[in-house]
Amino acid sequence: MKEAVRPPRTQLLKWIGNKQRFAHKIVSFFPDEFGTYHEPFLGSGAVLATLAKETSVGADSFAPLIEIWQTLARSPATVVQWYSERWHSVMDGNKKEGYEVIKASYNARPNAPDLLFLCRSCYGGVVRFRQADGYMSTPCGIHNPISPDAFSKRVREWHSRVRGVRFLHAEYADTMGRAQSGDLVYCDPPYSHTQSILYGAQSFSLEHLLNVIADCKSRGVFVALSIDGSKQSGKLKCQLPHREGLFEREVFLDCGRSMLKRFQMNGLTLEEEVVHDRLLLTY
Repeated sequence: MKEAVRPPRTQLLKWIGNKQRFAHKIVSFFPDEFGTYHEPFLGSGAVLATLAKETSVGADSFAPLIEIWQTLARSPATVVQWYSERWHSVMDGNKKEGYEVIKASYNARPNAPDLLFLCRSCYGGVVRFRQADGYMSTPCGIHNPISPDAFSKRVREWHSRVRGVRFLHAEYADTMGRAQSGDLVYCDPPYSHTQSILYGAQSFSLEHLLNVIADCKSRGVFVALSIDGSKQSGKLKCQLPHREGLFEREVFLDCGRSMLKRFQMNGLTLEEEVVHDRLLLTY
């Protein structure tokens, strides 16, 4: 266990599949020594920020999301400004109407500033996208979004952890193809059993990802893959395509209650919806 590794105290972005609560457990299974760290499905960035390794590459195919990370690294004050402007436009008037104005602005032209505020203020923190056209459809959340001052403190903490990271707008295969022997790739792709509403999840192919992982392994790159493990307190084990010899170890991590299932069931706590992540390691 890498005892020195600690996750950020707070979340920066709300995102489906956020690994914030157990990122330190994932990192504890990383090799003791490796070169550059690559994370091709960046999302909320929880594992990358927990590792806080300067020689890291964070990438995602979702351009507005990666623009948030790029701006956080080079100009954290700009990220605070984006949030503050939208917070005041919403909280100084009718919250739901103001939220819908920002959502309409995003859907007319997907962009980082609007996405930043929407992910922190939408219902349940579940940013869902329509399959046909990528339309962001989540309504306004019940609770008020955190204040600009509180958000600014989060930005400072996260900037200190990612300021040396190189952030790229790229498809995962391109990002993983850049990894060299001795590097580490951590993959946290959309989960086929639970996360089909994520951006780009509908076209995601696990078979293709496994091919890319196999290529990485053949080049001496370490790969760790988070993927569906089990649902309903272990009663349902999510099956993966069989790849003989690709992974050397399998670890199950307790994720607690399913946030997405609570969202779909109007916030009920479902005792039978305890889920587990599966961490597969090529080393």
